[in-house]
Amino acid sequence: MMNRALRLPVLALACLLTAITPATAEDKKPGHAHILVDAGTGAVLEAENPDMVLYPASLTKMMTLYLTFEALHSGRFTWDQRLTISQNANDKEPYKFAIGAGNTISVQEAVMGMVVLSTNDAATAVAEELAGSEEAFGQMMTSKARDLGMTSTVFTNPSGLPDPRQVTTATDMARLGLALLRDFPEEYKLFASRGMTFRSMKFRGHNAFLVQYPGAEGIKTGYTKASGYNIVTSASNGNRRLIGVVLGADSGNARTQEMITLFDRHFGTKVSQ
Repeated sequence: MMNRALRLPVLALACLLTAITPATAEDKKPGHAHILVDAGTGAVLEAENPDMVLYPASLTKMMTLYLTFEALHSGRFTWDQRLTISQNANDKEPYKFAIGAGNTISVQEAVMGMVVLSTNDAATAVAEELAGSEEAFGQMMTSKARDLGMTSTVFTNPSGLPDPRQVTTATDMARLGLALLRDFPEEYKLFASRGMTFRSMKFRGHNAFLVQYPGAEGIKTGYTKASGYNIVTSASNGNRRLIGVVLGADSGNARTQEMITLFDRHFGTKVSQ
């Protein structure tokens, strides 16, 4: 148990790619961590290995979305602006719109694709439009992470596809969840979307917690072999909002059940069904 405030210091861009190494290698069982934070006060309610350096997988798209929302607010993007799917973007597996290189999607479709379906081609199209390349966008992402007080995170691509240099911690992911809620409260509501329609086709999302837990507001799930099953999510019981992170669960169901247990315990009454 922990009961300290989750502070968000701003640190300089020092010791980026070489100073941080993951706690697990690609061929080993992922490490495990969780943290639960009161969104209103920033207090850490419970944590296990919160500063263990692990792989984010598609939780990476939370930062891609943060920078997308920032671009929308600054006028760099508009919701109906078209983004071209490059060959590089179209090659990203497994989740993608798969409309083919040279075709376009709107910024709104890109956002919803990342939120609901974790579309890697959409994340790459955003990165290439904003920074010119995935590598340059990774540097933008890491710089913003430092601005938000994410002291142990390095981003190298916008999608979360495997890269041993791309690492994070449960503490840092909680900070990013809090920042999305604080800085983009209207856009944050999109994370509660359980599905989307794209070109007349209906799709369901991957976040079982969003479906199973009353008051769940969603944010993002992720999985690679090296990361295990990850999730960052928030939920409200009407009086209080909590943000939780689970990294390195053994299965999708295990991460959902662990998150349900955390929320139930700290809401004080069992509200899950």
